[in-house]
Amino acid sequence: MTPAQRTYHNRMRRALDHIDRHLDDDLDLATISAVAAFSKFHFHRQFTACFGLSVHRYVQLARLKRASYQLAYRDRDRITDVAQDAGYDAPDAFARVFRKRFGQSPSDFRSAPDWAPWRAALLPLDDLRNRTMQHFDPITIRDFPATPIALMSHDGDMAAIGDTIRRFIAWRRANRLSPADSPTFNIFHTDPTDPAAGPVRIDLCVGTDRQFPASDDVTAGLIPAGRCAVLRVTGRSDDLEAAALHLYREWLPASGEELRDFPLFCQRVSFFPDVPEGEAITDLFLPLR
Repeated sequence: MTPAQRTYHNRMRRALDHIDRHLDDDLDLATISAVAAFSKFHFHRQFTACFGLSVHRYVQLARLKRASYQLAYRDRDRITDVAQDAGYDAPDAFARVFRKRFGQSPSDFRSAPDWAPWRAALLPLDDLRNRTMQHFDPITIRDFPATPIALMSHDGDMAAIGDTIRRFIAWRRANRLSPADSPTFNIFHTDPTDPAAGPVRIDLCVGTDRQFPASDDVTAGLIPAGRCAVLRVTGRSDDLEAAALHLYREWLPASGEELRDFPLFCQRVSFFPDVPEGEAITDLFLPLR
């Protein structure tokens, strides 16, 4: 990428960051183009040419994604309030658009989400931010302390991980392990992008040394102490593939470091929809000898 191309992409990324952080605002074309320092008369064509979807569709998908997270993981939020947060004064209008995008009504999605059409509908957002416009912070070396955890494993199809997340959230609520007080981790035992690796296994974890009754779903575990390369990912982080590839493909060969026998893991420092998607923070840990 030439310096001119990098500057252009950085300006486009500023526009995306502004949208992600201001989903509750009036996101008109003039405001978004001004953030990127482009002319409002050309910006809609520039945006579509760069990302393959219009500004309007990006904003709509981003708001609908937040709405789907609220429906699936925040059962105390009323559907009427979720609709208003997504920019719809009339719940019926929200329901029509939601069904068109995800194949379910908001109430049906809340009770039993069908994740396959949901993932397909939101794929343009993942491709746009996580592959086309990914930007990485500098990687640091950190001594990670031994951390006792309670974990729930997801074994199987990656498309169904949303159901495991819902069960894990319910278990945490029942045991008063709020993310505000107890850290949230994921341990990646397999590569979810490699079909040859077999069923996906990802552990959903909460940092705690409390003892719990024996359960088929939740077991005690430990993230061991040790040196780690740490990459902070700010913004959309439901797909960490590009960040992991950056660690393995670019940083590791040039670092002279060797890996130890523990999987890649991450800590969800702050996450969507509790914070705007552009402000979500995930630390990705690569265990080193």
